[in-house]
Amino acid sequence: MTRRVCLVVLLLCLGLMCPLVMGIFMDKLASKKLCADDNCVYTISLARAEEDYNAPDCRFINIKKGQLIYVYSKLVKEKDSGEFWAGSVYGEQYEDHMGRVGYFPSSLVSEQHVYQEANKTVPTTVRNLQKP
Repeated sequence: MTRRVCLVVLLLCLGLMCPLVMGIFMDKLASKKLCADDNCVYTISLARAEEDYNAPDCRFINIKKGQLIYVYSKLVKEKDSGEFWAGSVYGEQYEDHMGRVGYFPSSLVSEQHVYQEANKTVPTTVRNLQKP
């Protein structure tokens, strides 16, 4: 093997044995959210983006003006925080984004159709990805 390939393999092995990144703490956006059901899986409404939005981190989704978004939950606004909704983008033009769920500012969208009321208050939680 070439020297470069050996170096890459060595770095990968070291990275697997001793991870350098342990995680980044991100502030919680809200402690409660409004949903149509206890698991927040049913669509509340369909919204249309009025402006483009570039996601600041992995919790958010990018949206483009005119894009349709399925809304699954609405965060309950706290203190000085903005009002965010969770949803997934929809549209033929943006097929590569379909199915990805994330937050976006509610001020940048207009609800086009309400399917059902978001009348369940559900606590937001930190999901533990490790198996017990």
